[in-house]
Amino acid sequence: MSMRSLLVLALVVAAAACLAAPRGAHGAGECGKTPADKMALKLAPCASAGQDPKSVPSSGCCTAVHTIGKQSPKCLCAVMLSDTAKSAGIKPEVAMSIPKRCNLVDRPVGYKCGGTQNGPPDNATA
Repeated sequence: MSMRSLLVLALVVAAAACLAAPRGAHGAGECGKTPADKMALKLAPCASAGQDPKSVPSSGCCTAVHTIGKQSPKCLCAVMLSDTAKSAGIKPEVAMSIPKRCNLVDRPVGYKCGGTQNGPPDNATA
C-alpha cells in the first residue's frame, strides 16, 4: 500500500470512530452546559480554603465562588461535591463555609448542599 492510501485509510478509520463514539447527554446540568467537574477547575484558588476551615480564602477564591454561586447555588453545590473537588482533597462541609468566610452578602443562606447547610449571615440576629 502506498503512503497516500495509508493516510486515507487512517482518516476514514478516525472519522468512523468519531461517528460511532457515544455522545454525552445534551441536557443542561446544575451548571448549565458546563459539567460540574469542569466548572470545579475554576475553584483551584480555593484548594487550601476547601481543606482547612481556618484558612482565609484568597480574593481569587472568593471571586470564583461568588461568580459560580451567583450563576446558581445548585451549580456551586454540584461543584463542591464533584469528583474533581473530592480528588483535589476538598472537604464538602469545609468548602460550603467558603462563601461565609468570603463575607459574601448574597450567599444562599439556609441552602442545603449534600447534607451541609449554609449558616445565617454574620449580621443576623436570633
